[in-house]
Amino acid sequence: MREEMISTEGLGKKVEVSSIPLELKKLWEQDEASTNASLMNLLVYTEDPTKLSQNSSVIQDLTRDNACRAVLIAMDRDSDDVSIDSWITAHCHLTNGRKSVCSEQVSFLLKGKSLGRLRNTVFSNLNSDLPLVFWWQGELSDLFEERLYRLLNRLIIDSTSWQDPRKGYQLLNHARVESRGRLTIQDLAWTRSYHFRLALAGLCDDPIAQNNLNKIEQLQIIAQSNQKTSALLLMAWVAARLDWKLKDSDGNVFDFETKSGSSVHGALEFDDQGAPISQLRLQAADCQLDISRKRDSKYLSHSLQSKEHQIKVRGPADADDDQGLVASQLSRGGKNSLFLHILPVFEKILDSQYSA
Repeated sequence: MREEMISTEGLGKKVEVSSIPLELKKLWEQDEASTNASLMNLLVYTEDPTKLSQNSSVIQDLTRDNACRAVLIAMDRDSDDVSIDSWITAHCHLTNGRKSVCSEQVSFLLKGKSLGRLRNTVFSNLNSDLPLVFWWQGELSDLFEERLYRLLNRLIIDSTSWQDPRKGYQLLNHARVESRGRLTIQDLAWTRSYHFRLALAGLCDDPIAQNNLNKIEQLQIIAQSNQKTSALLLMAWVAARLDWKLKDSDGNVFDFETKSGSSVHGALEFDDQGAPISQLRLQAADCQLDISRKRDSKYLSHSLQSKEHQIKVRGPADADDDQGLVASQLSRGGKNSLFLHILPVFEKILDSQYSA
């Protein structure tokens, strides 16, 4: 990675690693009008050093509603040098025209290959009294191993960026087992369908919908091609909630069997001109449930159509950007029990899509 390609804009004051605690203390002493607030440690990790400055901008926005000690880590593993550079800054937000609550940020650029430096140097600069949320950006690498993930409380990933989600989820399952339930995993690919799931659950409160759930014949999901994992997670949720079993798949066509033994035809289609997820449709002989979204729209359209009556309403849509999705996850928290419930179905779907 060439040095001139790595922007340090927004990272603040460059300091020696050994002097970070002292420099942070000086930072707060210089501004008596602000309060240092932290509800958690938020660690953002990337193996693309060019994202370091961009991640600082993301933290600036996230800390408006999520006070934290932010630690940004960019690892340049291809560098021939072995070095660590560090910076400190604070993100402050205004109340009545004055700075009131600020969150501190420590940034690191690590060059060369060494997991020990990641754990020992970086983790020594966390607030030990607060939970640790670790946002891993990009593919899981060999640095994702037990001595790292056993220190985490919450892991945020985005499996839509992975070339082989099946392999990635095998690593995540191993981490969950080794952490003995301590590690909560949140996939932004799952978060992208949150309001789709809420919308469908709301439509299913209708008696007509309830009477037709065991008569569903077709399931259709339309998404952008780079959101395939999000679409498959949504499909797994529908199948798990309705107690369907995957019998066969051919490409993006899926055959499910219901609890009563009837068949459901599932189809995944791609539309890169639409929203990340643009449609979820369940079709029975006498009832159709449809959740749809137009590109860049902040709203979902909810529709139930049957011979007896029709329902058409609107509701909120999920954020498109990672920053908004992470903010959504941080605001809800929880142990992600529903996500764990649908994992067995999702993993079977992944097995049908990605060869060993």
